[in-house]
Amino acid sequence: MDVPGLIGSLEASSLATGIRNSLYWFPLIESVHVIGLTMVFGTILIIDLRLLGLASTQRPFTAIATDVLKWTWLAFVVTATTGALMFITNAGTYFYSGYFRVKMALLVLSGLNMLVFEVTARRSVQSWNRDRAAPAPGRVVAAVSLGLWIGVIVLGRWVGFAISSAPAPVDPSIDLERLEDFLPK
Repeated sequence: MDVPGLIGSLEASSLATGIRNSLYWFPLIESVHVIGLTMVFGTILIIDLRLLGLASTQRPFTAIATDVLKWTWLAFVVTATTGALMFITNAGTYFYSGYFRVKMALLVLSGLNMLVFEVTARRSVQSWNRDRAAPAPGRVVAAVSLGLWIGVIVLGRWVGFAISSAPAPVDPSIDLERLEDFLPK
């Protein structure tokens, strides 16, 4: 199957249609996505600030990494899952968006940046574990990480607000002026 066919199939799936046509599902999924991304960035910020020697300098790096990274990965899975669910609702528009593509590229670069850390500073962690900051390669990776993740966040919001699509059909029996009409009965 070609890419446009795959994109069309995703967007036409019953899951995508159900999310897109629901008054509640997309906002709920987007809210969980934002909470997950906040947790991803918050935990990465903790690690990066420690590597830079700007926070938690009294604790060994390995102790912080052990405490924090499990939450980073859990939040990343939640965020990736909710992001995929949002993507399928308007896959054609998102896939061809420059903002979306740059965001995805920054996510890939973030993964590569993490790999650079693993093959450089992480290999010698026992020699600097209790130092105030990581050696130069670790500090560079941390600074790059912060920049990449800030870019992911900014572009994610840009995607959410810059991409327009046809609104989901509104049930004509719902009076949009009355909030209680939106509440489950």
